[in-house]
Amino acid sequence: MSRKKKLSFSFNIEVVMEFLKKIAIDKPVYLVFVPLISVIWAFEKWVFSISTWVPLAIAVWATLQYESYQRKILAEDLNRKWKRAMLDISPTTALEHCEWLNRLLLEVWPSYIHPRISSRFSYIVERRLKYKKPKLVESFKLEEFSLGSSPPKVGLQGMRWSTVRDQQRIMHTSFDWDTKDMNIMLLAKLAKPLYGTARISINYLHIKGDVQLMPVLDGRAILLSFISVPEVRLGIALGSGGSQLPGMELPVVSSWLVKLLTDTLVKTMVEPRRRCLTLSAVQLGKRAVGGILYVTVVGASQLSRNVVKGSPTSTQVGSNHASEEHLNKDVKTFVEVEIEEITRRTDAKPGSSPQWDSTFNMVLHDNAGVLKFHLYECSPGSVKFDHLATCEIKVRYCEDDSTIFWAIGPDSGVIVKRVECCGKAVEINVPFEAVESGELMVRLVLKEWQFSGGSKSVGLHLNAQSTLSGLSNSKTGRKLYVTVKEATDIPGKDKLGRSEPYVRLQYGKVVQKTRAVKQTSNPVWNQTFEFDEITGGEYLKLKCLYEETFGDEVIGSATVNMEGLEAGLIRDVPVPLENANSGEVRLQIEAVSEVSNGGPGNGLIELVLIEARDLVAADLRGTSDPYVKVQYGNETRRTKVVYKTVNPSWNQTFEFPDDGSMLELQVKDHNAILSSSSIGNCIVQYQRLPPNEVSEKWIPLQGVKKGEIHVQITRKVPDLQKITSVDSDFLSNRAHAISDQMKNMLIELESSVEDKDAEEILSTLSELQSLEDSQEQYMLQLETERMLLLNKIGDLGQELLNSSPNLSRRISY
Repeated sequence: MSRKKKLSFSFNIEVVMEFLKKIAIDKPVYLVFVPLISVIWAFEKWVFSISTWVPLAIAVWATLQYESYQRKILAEDLNRKWKRAMLDISPTTALEHCEWLNRLLLEVWPSYIHPRISSRFSYIVERRLKYKKPKLVESFKLEEFSLGSSPPKVGLQGMRWSTVRDQQRIMHTSFDWDTKDMNIMLLAKLAKPLYGTARISINYLHIKGDVQLMPVLDGRAILLSFISVPEVRLGIALGSGGSQLPGMELPVVSSWLVKLLTDTLVKTMVEPRRRCLTLSAVQLGKRAVGGILYVTVVGASQLSRNVVKGSPTSTQVGSNHASEEHLNKDVKTFVEVEIEEITRRTDAKPGSSPQWDSTFNMVLHDNAGVLKFHLYECSPGSVKFDHLATCEIKVRYCEDDSTIFWAIGPDSGVIVKRVECCGKAVEINVPFEAVESGELMVRLVLKEWQFSGGSKSVGLHLNAQSTLSGLSNSKTGRKLYVTVKEATDIPGKDKLGRSEPYVRLQYGKVVQKTRAVKQTSNPVWNQTFEFDEITGGEYLKLKCLYEETFGDEVIGSATVNMEGLEAGLIRDVPVPLENANSGEVRLQIEAVSEVSNGGPGNGLIELVLIEARDLVAADLRGTSDPYVKVQYGNETRRTKVVYKTVNPSWNQTFEFPDDGSMLELQVKDHNAILSSSSIGNCIVQYQRLPPNEVSEKWIPLQGVKKGEIHVQITRKVPDLQKITSVDSDFLSNRAHAISDQMKNMLIELESSVEDKDAEEILSTLSELQSLEDSQEQYMLQLETERMLLLNKIGDLGQELLNSSPNLSRRISY
């Protein structure tokens, strides 16, 4: 045993000595550290303790090294761009004067360019202020928007043209916009602890910089960008909501708005970011407000060590190429697709040319959008991902009903594709930004654009503001029927992938929700909800949640644009969930004018309350005493009370005149001493039912965790030509029978009071209430039949007068 230990010890000594010899040959400087460390240890041990200062010194040294490394990378990147520019750009043309262009802009600015730019910029300003407002401001309202009568001045020192390697011509010129008669008025609603409103007036704007314009697609579009960050100045004045604006300048507000405008320019149109200006020959006058885009991440190619930064180095001796291939085969990468708040991921694939072939459904909430593709490295056995590179593809709707896709190409060039109609696939190979190698292969299909109604409008619309600014809107008179069909790929709540998802919809101030479907990631609801359509571009807000005992958990959310709905046409809308890695909800939306079949006021609404199931237990014993309160317009009815159950059965029928009112059911728990508590409510939709056909359905209760009610609803529309007279004897006998029953109930009530049987007293009172309601129904039916007969008599008299002119003349005499 001791011999083995000695052998292992001697073997370790030999390995250490061999390692030290190798270091002495390869790195002789490292041997100096051994005595140096010994001296430091002795100084620490017997002279002065320096261990507390070592971490600080190391941190300072690391910071300086990192700054030096960043400066070195920046210098290399600038040198590389400069060399590329010198190689790729041919000598520029001679300086050309463009005073004629400024004169042209001055002529066409007031009547053509200014209205179009104001309309577009006002929408951009509203969206930016919604998402980038200060904490002390609750919401912004854009009251006025005018850019003034002074157009920007282009090329004061002239312009030059250059040609890149692919024969793409670029115009370089200056841009100077100095306007002092503009008027942008914002009404800010202040949040806590400040209350009230404040008006912000922007009366001066100055933007100055160098721009480049690149015609693409044979002149159908222009890519516009600033070469560097432009100089931006704003003039701001502030006043209260009801007073006039003072003339003072506010540096705080001014600096915040300048920063907001500068950041917007940097993110959208400072190199290499470029804004697309379409020059469509045909303008159809349609305004796109959203679209559905299918994105397929096909694969990547030429991923090398310049892209895959976190790869381990190979210790084998061989060629650099073989080492790099071996390295890339061990690395797994995936792509995250992002557009606004929607993100989706591919699976992780190995190699330098991974193939994902993953398709995602994405949604645009405007006529343009930016698709971002982030490349990540997936390390084995680690939950963290290393970000490697990014690339972008922009999409935009053109006024000739075509769609443009563009991206930054190789050597800071441009890639532009155009499709004439929806449904056509476009394949683009996009190089990753800020790296020397690697490109992404993407296939895009613009399935459809959604429009705001098709009316042509080039002016500024400020009367019907969108609720993105927090404004209230009015009703249009139409009904919106939203059917929540199903969902797919909902993330599982537990390890087995089980969950109980449901969907909550909010349109305006109305909130509806579906029932919860247990233990599934692909729930099916097929539930329809009714909303009153609201003007001003109101969005339908959707949330998918897990049902939990102690508070529901949000899976994801989304917004659905409700503009451009044509009456009678059903729009099938797949809605990908935002702030979630997967999940999609399918909706069907239909807009219907408020004209019911047969017309309101012509017939009866018959409601049969059959039963309910799985109600909320309101009592400590785990049961309830449920009854239903029916509200139809100004009329109120109620069922009998069913005691000690969460699955009651009523089987009671109610009838109401069909006047188009909302039919609401409120399920309550009866309490003899305290007021009744609510255990759910719902709205019964009957306006779209065919006449004289029975509709039977289970309706989930709102405002509670669980519970459904079983109803039958019928729209009774009588045929006036075949209507028969009312059997008065039958109704009279039935009324007498109800009176006799009520007398017997009163006798039973007196007996129960004498016996002091509280439960029997409550049951008898409930049955008396039901009998009284039945009596009111018969009286209502008699009144309805009497009015129908009177109307029929009047119609017959009018027809008789119209068909007999002689009789009409005699009556007039």
